[in-house]
Amino acid sequence: MFNLMLKKSLLPLLFLFLSLSSFSQGYDIHLSLKPFSNSQVYLGYHYGKIKAVADSITLDGNAEGRFKGKDSLPEGVYFIVSPKKEILFELLIGRKQQFSVSADTARLPQSIVFTGSPENTAFQEYTLFMNSHGREMAGLQTQLSQSKSKKDSAGIQQQLRKANEEVKNYRDQVEKKEPGSLLSTLLLALREPVVPPAPVTLREDEKKNYAYRYFKDHYWDHISFTDDRLIRTPVFEPKLDRYYKDLVSPDPDSINREIDHMLLYSRTNKEMFKYLLVHFVQKYINPDYMGQDAVFVHLFEKYINTGQATFFTEKYRKFVDDRAYSLMANLIGQPAPELTMTDTLGKTRSLYDVDANFVVICFWDPTCSHCKETVPKVDSIYEAKWKKEGVKLMGVMVDGGKDNWTKFILDHNLKDWIHVYQTTAQHAADSSAGRPDYRQLYDVYQTPILYLLDKNKRIVAKKLSYQQLDEVLNLKLKKADG
Repeated sequence: MFNLMLKKSLLPLLFLFLSLSSFSQGYDIHLSLKPFSNSQVYLGYHYGKIKAVADSITLDGNAEGRFKGKDSLPEGVYFIVSPKKEILFELLIGRKQQFSVSADTARLPQSIVFTGSPENTAFQEYTLFMNSHGREMAGLQTQLSQSKSKKDSAGIQQQLRKANEEVKNYRDQVEKKEPGSLLSTLLLALREPVVPPAPVTLREDEKKNYAYRYFKDHYWDHISFTDDRLIRTPVFEPKLDRYYKDLVSPDPDSINREIDHMLLYSRTNKEMFKYLLVHFVQKYINPDYMGQDAVFVHLFEKYINTGQATFFTEKYRKFVDDRAYSLMANLIGQPAPELTMTDTLGKTRSLYDVDANFVVICFWDPTCSHCKETVPKVDSIYEAKWKKEGVKLMGVMVDGGKDNWTKFILDHNLKDWIHVYQTTAQHAADSSAGRPDYRQLYDVYQTPILYLLDKNKRIVAKKLSYQQLDEVLNLKLKKADG
């Protein structure tokens, strides 16, 4: 089902969504689509993983109509969407944007016929070829999984190799016949490196990593980072995601090097540069792995804050700025920001006065349901294990009110914590002095949030569950003992 509404997680992209580029020749696509007479249909397009609408028309009583505009559409893979918002079939929008397409939805994809667009005719032939071979190969895979003899398995594997070779040869013929066409570019993007045997001259240790290195080094052989047509296909973004997931080391320095390389090569194509920068910002502004927010900070400092993201709207730029300034102060390996707050007895306490091999900071709210469940468990592991390992626990009340806070502490016997909160006077003093709030410094936008600091108050881990934090602590203690 094609959804015209973007997912909530992609809402920030609405602030900078890139409009369709304009060219003078225009587009004129005649559509005949049975049985949708007197019905509204849509011309959609890919933008990375997003699907959006480029145009819509109401078909007449003969189920015919024209998508027409004075400005040409950006080249890429488009699709026809039914009145029920279902994607019916794909088509290519290349340089020639005046053609006809007819189809009967009762017989898709066989009924699709293009007139005046040789590239789409070739695309349709390729689609039918792949559908046929796909069914054949799926059947062979099923037979292979059910095969009970080596002889039968060998025969099936031979048939699979033959089918794969036929697909490769078909793609090669298309690429040779129409080099540089959108269809050829699409097929080249689907290619994967074929790893040859390791050279005999390599050392044994080099041979172990040869396949990985070769595959990674040749992964982008057939992709041009100056060809923005790839942005509007369903293949480029998954290929990009796979590269960073499977082939790039997850540490921020390695990711930054790869991103800088791609952005450098894409500079001559404004659309590709925009797409890549936005893609990486969205990916690392709230990353999947702890510490990778340093990649977002790198992007902010090197590209966004140096005037290279002028295509951001004012609203999106504020969103990015706020996140960057919240994350800069709490990157892994950096000294934790000072916390000077008041304890339950009214005494001023400082984070940097806490003398311990490790400090766990727990930002929590006594009225938060998740906190009510988690905080007692943090206390249990602290009393049973962490305290013996030289850990001290500082609890920071974020919200919920002082009375609820002190009552929760007493009710749950959280006796060995350093309990602190920021008074109204302390908040006012920070504000009048222009100092950032602790919520910004520690990026506290929900509760509970846990930080692990070392003896020198450098951030070791953050925003993990207490179980994950315990695993990190175990690794640090083993390393110290070893």
